[in-house]
Amino acid sequence: MEQKWPQQIWIVRHGQSAGNVARDAAEAEKQLLIAIAERDVDVPLSELGTLQAQALGDWFATFPPEQHPTVVLYSPYVRAQQTAQAVLARINADSLNSVVADERLREKEFGILDRLTVHGIASKYPELHEQRQHVGKFYFRPPGGESWCDVILRLRSVLDTITREYRGERVLIVGHQVIVNCFRYLLERCDEQAILAIDKAADVPNCGVTSYAFKPALGKHGKLQLDLCNFVAPLVESGTPVTAQPDMPAAPKS
Repeated sequence: MEQKWPQQIWIVRHGQSAGNVARDAAEAEKQLLIAIAERDVDVPLSELGTLQAQALGDWFATFPPEQHPTVVLYSPYVRAQQTAQAVLARINADSLNSVVADERLREKEFGILDRLTVHGIASKYPELHEQRQHVGKFYFRPPGGESWCDVILRLRSVLDTITREYRGERVLIVGHQVIVNCFRYLLERCDEQAILAIDKAADVPNCGVTSYAFKPALGKHGKLQLDLCNFVAPLVESGTPVTAQPDMPAAPKS
């Protein structure tokens, strides 16, 4: 039977963004609103985020050419696009079969809570704040926004595309913190409690790598097996600071 999965999947969060920096400043000053003018889709990498993306690209460049990604899928949000471009600049172009900006990999949509700090949400929308605390982040959907379940639904479609079009390939996915965790939910067959425990333990580092390798001996027809989780050695080895700020808007761990 033909192999269902890619040979390798790397799932990477973008480098530190200007939004991450602005959010930290707003939280520290107990502001209601995160001071950033751009749409979330247009928020670029910070100066440090650019260095992190370059370090990630340098790490991929150390692989033998036959182990470089052959498919690169990335969120169209600027910070993810810039991170993907930093990797593409350092890997073997001859090995690439497909490079796609896929809107299904976009950040979770925050709806009316967009750009609000935790303090801002509690102050402006106390009923929503209370509802979120009661329902939990996995199922809570802010007006005009998405729950984790909504993100998971679109990622199921991405996995359908991957198993249909990229069997046996080496696939790099560049997205956002919630994208990394929701892929883990799907690929590791988690439930709500398991994925929220993973999320509570630590934020996904900027340019952290989570990867899966295809193991033909697993299961009936082979399976993907986790082999790296929030791997930041590419940054550490290059002397680039590691950051792990939550994406906007921040929310208490639940």
